[in-house]
Amino acid sequence: MSHVDQTNPYAVDLENAVISAPESERAAFIRRTYTHLTGAILALIALEWVLFNVVPDATMQKMVATMTGGYGWLVVLFGFMAVSWVARSWANSGSPAPVQYAGLTLYVGAWGVMLLPILFVCIRVLNDPSLPATAAVITGVAFAGLTAVAFITRADLSSWGRYLMIAGFVAMGVIIAGILFGFSLGIWFSAVMVAFMCMYILYDTSNVIHHFSVDQHVAASLVLFADVVMLFFYILEILMSSRD
Repeated sequence: MSHVDQTNPYAVDLENAVISAPESERAAFIRRTYTHLTGAILALIALEWVLFNVVPDATMQKMVATMTGGYGWLVVLFGFMAVSWVARSWANSGSPAPVQYAGLTLYVGAWGVMLLPILFVCIRVLNDPSLPATAAVITGVAFAGLTAVAFITRADLSSWGRYLMIAGFVAMGVIIAGILFGFSLGIWFSAVMVAFMCMYILYDTSNVIHHFSVDQHVAASLVLFADVVMLFFYILEILMSSRD
C-alpha cells in the first residue's frame, strides 16, 4: 500500500518517488532538474540585461521609489506572491508540459521585475556593478556547498518543512510590519534571512533527492531557483548595507 507524507508539500506516493526509482531514472531526474535550474538562472541574467537596456531610467527610479515608499511596495509584494502561486501551480507535474514550462517562465519573469530596482540602485545609483557580481559569486559558492552536503549526507530533511513554514510566516509578518510602520529591517534581518534560505536550500535539495516524482523536474528546478534568487537578494542587501 502506498503512503504519502501529508506534512511534506512535495511528497508523492513512495512507489513514485525519486528515492524508489531505478538508479538510471534518478540520475536522469537530477540531471534534468539542475539543467533546468541552470537554464532558468541564465534566462534571468539575460532578462535583466534586456530590461536594463529597454526600461528608461525614469521608470526604474519610480520602481525604486515604490520599493522604498511603503504601501506601494506592499501591493507589489502581494502581487508577486500571487504570481508565484500561479507559477508553482502551473509547474506542478500534473499539468501538461507546456503549462509546466509556462509556470517556470512566468516565475523567472516575475523575479526579473522584482530584482530590477535593487540592481538599478547598485549599478546606476551607487555606481558599483561589483556588488551584484560579488553577491552572485557568494550565492553560487554557498549553493554548491549546501547542495554537496545534501547529496553527500543523503539526509531526509522533510521534517523541517513545518518549522520553515512557520519561520517564513514570521519573516513575512516582520516585512509587512516594516512596510506599514516605516521602520528599516536592517542588516541583521538580511543576515537571518540568508541563514533561513540556506536551510531552505538543504530542505528543498533533500526533497529533490527523496520526495519528488521522477517527472517533476520542472517543479523541482523552480523550487531550487526560488531558493537561489532569494539567497542572492539578501546577500546583495548585506553587501549594500556594508558598503553604506
